[in-house]
Amino acid sequence: MARTPWRPAIRDSVLASIIASGLAIGAVYALIGIVYNTMYSASRVMSFTAGQTGMLGGVLGSLFILRLGLPPLLGLFATLAICGAVGVLTEIVAVRPVLTKLEQHLYVLSTLALTLMIQQVTAIEWSTEPQPFPRLIGLPEAGPLDEKFWLPLGACVVVYAGIELLYRRTLIGHAFLAVAEDNFAARALGLPERNLRMTSFALSGVVGGIAGFAGGELLLAFFANGAMLSFYGFVPIAIGGLGNNSGAVVGGIALGLLQQACNFMFGGVFASVVVFLVFIVALLAVPRGLFGSLPERRV
Repeated sequence: MARTPWRPAIRDSVLASIIASGLAIGAVYALIGIVYNTMYSASRVMSFTAGQTGMLGGVLGSLFILRLGLPPLLGLFATLAICGAVGVLTEIVAVRPVLTKLEQHLYVLSTLALTLMIQQVTAIEWSTEPQPFPRLIGLPEAGPLDEKFWLPLGACVVVYAGIELLYRRTLIGHAFLAVAEDNFAARALGLPERNLRMTSFALSGVVGGIAGFAGGELLLAFFANGAMLSFYGFVPIAIGGLGNNSGAVVGGIALGLLQQACNFMFGGVFASVVVFLVFIVALLAVPRGLFGSLPERRV
């Protein structure tokens, strides 16, 4: 009976931890969903390298800050520069050669091959074991209010707002969407289709790097994070709707909360089963996602 007064406090603490970790990991998933959408917006291509840019964000951040001793801000810029270069490499090596072919869906195989190469090179040159990620701000650990929980959320808010502002308020954002809608008409209007597509992939690489860097304290620097993020980052756009960043954010947060709750109640293996079930049910019930819509073309 003496322990009874402590039970509500323990319950509230556990609930707060589930919510904090769920929101944080959900924000990382949402960012990877935005990576998919950013690639898709200018090319109608879904690249498996989306998760690998997130993985590189954590690995390179740990490399530059912990091993090489760079300041966190400089380490962030160096990480994003390399992740952006990986995005450009994806467009040049794995996407551009197949877009001119009749079998354009060969990009599924080409991007998968590049994904496996990135993962294996990282495992060989970095480590096959999870490595620590530095404390970026250096504040003392504070339970659910710890920086590792709110940094991914903050990054997600900033990236989402920036991407939406780019697409809605700038000429280059409108050009991205024009190229995605009809690249032949865009070329006829004088838009540099190839350069815009390359810029879009560079931007997607930067967003992936932000996801991995902001979530590094939570996920650590681990080469296997790439495959995990590629899948779990795809689930939010399946739930929210391909090409819709608002849907990706809502789907990512919902997925993170569900996953962490299932981890607490059932354990890791059963939590993955639940995620797969949600993914399948979402595709069957709403194939275009909750925020998806039928494609419209101007004729």
